[in-house]
Amino acid sequence: MKLIACNSNPVLAEAISRYLDIPLTKATIKRFSDMEVFVEILENVRGEDVFVIQSTCYPANDNMMELLVTLDALRRGSARRVTAVIPYFGYARQDRKTSPRSPISAKLVANIITSAGADRVLTMELHAGQIQGFFDIPLDNLIVSPVFLPHMQELTAGDDIVLVSPDVGGVVRARAIAKKMDADLAIIDKRREAAGVSEVMNVIGNVENKTCILVDDIVDSAGTLCNASVALKENGAKRVLGYVVHGVLSGQAVDRIVKSPIEKLVITDSIPATDAVKAAHNIEQVSVDELIGEAILRIAEERSISALFR
Repeated sequence: MKLIACNSNPVLAEAISRYLDIPLTKATIKRFSDMEVFVEILENVRGEDVFVIQSTCYPANDNMMELLVTLDALRRGSARRVTAVIPYFGYARQDRKTSPRSPISAKLVANIITSAGADRVLTMELHAGQIQGFFDIPLDNLIVSPVFLPHMQELTAGDDIVLVSPDVGGVVRARAIAKKMDADLAIIDKRREAAGVSEVMNVIGNVENKTCILVDDIVDSAGTLCNASVALKENGAKRVLGYVVHGVLSGQAVDRIVKSPIEKLVITDSIPATDAVKAAHNIEQVSVDELIGEAILRIAEERSISALFR
């Protein structure tokens, strides 16, 4: 087995390497003067089981191109099997046509990754489950509850807990965690007036004098999350915590979170933390290196991955 790290998230790649006790394969991934991507694998990969670690986060298109060129280099280097390990799968929010003549970019990206030479994809908490069907190659979609649950239990020990989905689309995720924690479930009913703007309308469920845990897959502008926290407080919530897998946190998102009623927002390192995230007093990043590392090991040894989540 060989591990190759592209440039999007070297810290996570190195942590996965340490967990597996396998050094990262030497490779050159650089730019020409016009920002054209160049990749050269500096070790023999013929007949190897190779895992390429690359989140397609900001800058999304540059990171996507790095992944594609690396996949092609490995295919032409006669690797036996190439797995694209994509902790954060960019373009996942474009999973359907939302208006006439709009693209389904998640399907396009799936086709491109396959054509570039990936034999398998390992990703984490896809925005929409149906994206698994966009690929004609095997895809493993990890869930983060094994990482989040112990943290939640420690932070809320002795509290009366309710899991909260910030919108209808996240109910399945919130319900699954609520079941494991033997907690109640609440839902935020919101109306989106324009793209990137959300207005909380109602809280469905009893949150009075309870510790509310907002769970979601992606926090981008943080408008939905912060509005939800305000609505929960207005409905009598004692504490509001947030657990979100992918911390995109673009624009003024960090500032909104710092000023919001959210006591603590916990995100993973699927996307590298910016300086603003590191400085925020109420944002904490936890690592998924062991989860991804164990999944890589199980793929290499042809063992069950679903057993991780039982």
